Amino acid sequence: MIRQDTKSQRWQLPVLHQRTGELTDRLSRETRAIDLGALPVSNMPDTVTKSVCGFCSTGCGLSIHMRDGVAINVTPDHDYPVNRGMACPKGWESLRVLDAPDRATTPLLRLPSGDMLPISWQQATATFCDRFKAIQETHGAESVAFISTGQIATEEMFFLGCLTKFGMGMVHGDGNTRQCMATSAVAYKQAFGFDAPPFTYADLELSDVLVFVGANPCLAHPIIWQRVLQNPNNPDLIVIDPRKTETAMAASEHLAIQPKSDLTLLYGIANLLISAGAIDQRYIADHTANYEDFRCHVSAFDPERVSSETGISIDQLQRVVQLIAHGKRVSFWWTMGVNQSYQGVRTAQAIINLALMTGNIGRPGTGANSITGQCNAMGSRLYSNTSNLLGHRDFTKAEDRQTVAETLGIPVKNIPSQNSLAYDQIIAGIDSGRIRGLWVIATNTAHSWISSPRARVLLGKLDFLVVQDMYHSTDTARMADLVLPAAGWGEKEGTLINSERRIGTIKRVSRAPGQALADFSILRLLADAWGCSELFSQWARPADVFESMKQISAGRPCDITGIKDYAMLDRCGGVQWPWTVEDAAKSSEPDVHRRLFEDGRFFHADGRARFIFAEPKSVPEPTSSDYPFVLLTGRGSVSQWHTETRTAKSPILKQLSPAPNVEVNPIDADRLGIRDGDMVEVSNRRGRAQVRAFVTSTVQPSQLFMAMHNMQTNLLTLENVDPESRQPCYKHCAVALGRCVGSPNPRSGS
Repeated sequence: MIRQDTKSQRWQLPVLHQRTGELTDRLSRETRAIDLGALPVSNMPDTVTKSVCGFCSTGCGLSIHMRDGVAINVTPDHDYPVNRGMACPKGWESLRVLDAPDRATTPLLRLPSGDMLPISWQQATATFCDRFKAIQETHGAESVAFISTGQIATEEMFFLGCLTKFGMGMVHGDGNTRQCMATSAVAYKQAFGFDAPPFTYADLELSDVLVFVGANPCLAHPIIWQRVLQNPNNPDLIVIDPRKTETAMAASEHLAIQPKSDLTLLYGIANLLISAGAIDQRYIADHTANYEDFRCHVSAFDPERVSSETGISIDQLQRVVQLIAHGKRVSFWWTMGVNQSYQGVRTAQAIINLALMTGNIGRPGTGANSITGQCNAMGSRLYSNTSNLLGHRDFTKAEDRQTVAETLGIPVKNIPSQNSLAYDQIIAGIDSGRIRGLWVIATNTAHSWISSPRARVLLGKLDFLVVQDMYHSTDTARMADLVLPAAGWGEKEGTLINSERRIGTIKRVSRAPGQALADFSILRLLADAWGCSELFSQWARPADVFESMKQISAGRPCDITGIKDYAMLDRCGGVQWPWTVEDAAKSSEPDVHRRLFEDGRFFHADGRARFIFAEPKSVPEPTSSDYPFVLLTGRGSVSQWHTETRTAKSPILKQLSPAPNVEVNPIDADRLGIRDGDMVEVSNRRGRAQVRAFVTSTVQPSQLFMAMHNMQTNLLTLENVDPESRQPCYKHCAVALGRCVGSPNPRSGS
C-alpha cells in the first residue's frame, strides 16, 4: 500500500515519454481491436458457438446461442464427451455473471486520500512498470512477486509466466492452484515420475467399485456424479469422509472416520488386502518399486489399531476390504478432503499405493484419480511457469533451462536458475520484508488464503499491490494500489485443461465492458511498457502462444505436438494429452477417451511406479477444553464457487445457495441450548465468525462444518501447510461454539 515516505514521490500519475506513449497507445488500440472482435451485425442468422465451461475442472462443453452476433443463452453441448448434454447450475448461468454492475471497466489508481482514480491504460501500464522497477532497484529483483491462477486460459498463464520470469526479472510467482491441487501434483510426480492423472471420465461408468476419499462429487462435481449414476454395473460405492455428505448418503459403505485419520485407515486397508492375498503380485513385480518396504510399513496397522484411531469398526473395515478385493475394476478418487491437509501428499500416495498393489491402474474402470478443482488447474500445473519450469521441467536443471531458451528463442540467462517461493512463502516474505511488491491475477487472496485476517494485514504492508480481475469489488481489489480491469470467460479465447487431461477451447462471444481487456492483451501492453516486448513478438494472438506450448511440450509426457490447431480441438471434442506428432501420423484423430499407463510403463527412468509412505502425524491443532470442536470446511452448495466472486452475481445461483451457516450435530446443539436457525459464534485463537446454526446429523458430535464460500470461514482456518506440497490445511482446526445471546431465531419467530 502507499507509504507516507513515498506518497510524494510515487502516487503521481507518470509522465509518459513521447516514444513510450506512442507505442503503448498503438498497442492499446491493437489489443482493444483484438478483444472487440467482430461487431454485432443486425439480421445475422442465429448461430451456436461451442465453448468449454470456465468454472470447475470438469470441463463441460457448452453451446452458446447467438442472435445478431450477441450471446443470449447457454445450453449444455450434447455432443461433448465430458458432459453429453448435462450442465450444473453454474454452467447454465455462465453468461449472467458477465453483466454484473461491479465489473472493473477502467484501470484504477489509489490516491493518497484513499480514493480510486480512473486512469488510462497508458497511465496504468506506466505506473505498473515505474513502481515495480523502483522496488526492484531498491530491494533487488526478488522483491517483486506474482500470484497467478487456475481461472485464466492456458495461453495467458504461459504468457504471464514467461513475461514475469524471462522479461521482468521476477523469480517468485505461484498460483492459487497451490490451494487446491499442489498435493496431487507432488503425489503423482513422486509416485509416477510426472504429474499425470491417469484416468478418463469413462472410467466412472466402467468401474464395479468406486472409492471416494475426501470427495463429495454429488455437490462439488455434479456432472462427474451424473457419470457415476449412469454406470450400468450397479457399482459398490465406498465413501471415506467424516461427514455424511450427499455422496456418502448413496454409498454402499460410508466410513465416517475421525477427521484426518485417513492415512491410518488407508494403510490399514492395505495391510488387510495383503493379509487376504488380494493383491496383484505380478503387477507389483513387473511395474513397481519399493513394495517390500511398504508391506513391512503397513504391517503395523492391524485392525485393532486402525479401528481405535479412525473410529471405524473392524467389521466395517473387513467389509470394505472384501469389496475392493472382489472388484474387477476398482477406481479410487479423491479431491480437496485429501489435498488440503498437513499430510495430504502421503495420503494421496496411500491411495495410489492401493491402486498399484491391486493392479487397478491403466485398465478401463480403474485408476488412482485426482479430481481437480479449478477450471484450468491442470493447465497451471503444466504451463504457468510457477512451481516448475514450462512443461513440468525444473528451473534448477541447466539442460531444462537451455531447452526452454532454445525453443522460445530467448537468452538462457533470462531464465531463473532457482525455484520460486511457494504461495505461503511469498505471504511470509511480505511479513519479513523480502517481498515488497505483489501482482495478483484472477484470485482473491484477502478472502481465500488461510487465516484471512493475517493475510489482509500482510497485504497492507506491501509497498505496491496490483490486482488484475474482472471485478473491482473483490476483497483483494479493494486493497489494491492499482486495479487492472480484465475480461472474463466468454470475452476472450484460448484453451483450458480439465481433470482428465482434456484440452478444450473457450470462445469470445461477448465484449468485455468499458476498457476491460483480455488478460492476454493486458500482458502485451505490460510487456511493451516494460521494454521487453521483443522477447514475445511472435505472440500476437492466443493461438500463437498455443503453438509455443506445443513446441515446449515436445518429448515430454504431456506432449501435444500432434494437435494441429483450435479447430481440431473443437472437432474432436477436446483432446487428452499426450497426443504427439507420432500419434497423429498413425491416426488422424485420437480416441475420445484415453488413459495413461496401459502398458505399465511409468515416467521414472526405470519405468516403475514408486510405493511411497510415512508414519501418520498428529493434527497440528488438536482440540482442547477451550476449543473442543473440530471445524471442517468444504463445498457448501452446487450453485456457488470458491469465494463467490462470479457466482454471487447471479440471482438464480444465490437463490439456490443456502445462507452462510455452521452445521452442528443435534447432540451438541441440545447440550449448548442451540436451536436450528439460532445465531451462533464460532471462535478460536485467530478469529470469530457469527453465522446461523444448521442442526443436522450429517456432522458427527464434536465436529462442525462451514462452507468455504462463506467469507467468515477463513477467519478461523489454520496457518499450516503440507511440507511436501506446501498446500494449506483448510480442513481441520480447533474451535469453540456458543449461542449469540439475545439474537432472534427467524425459524421460531422469537
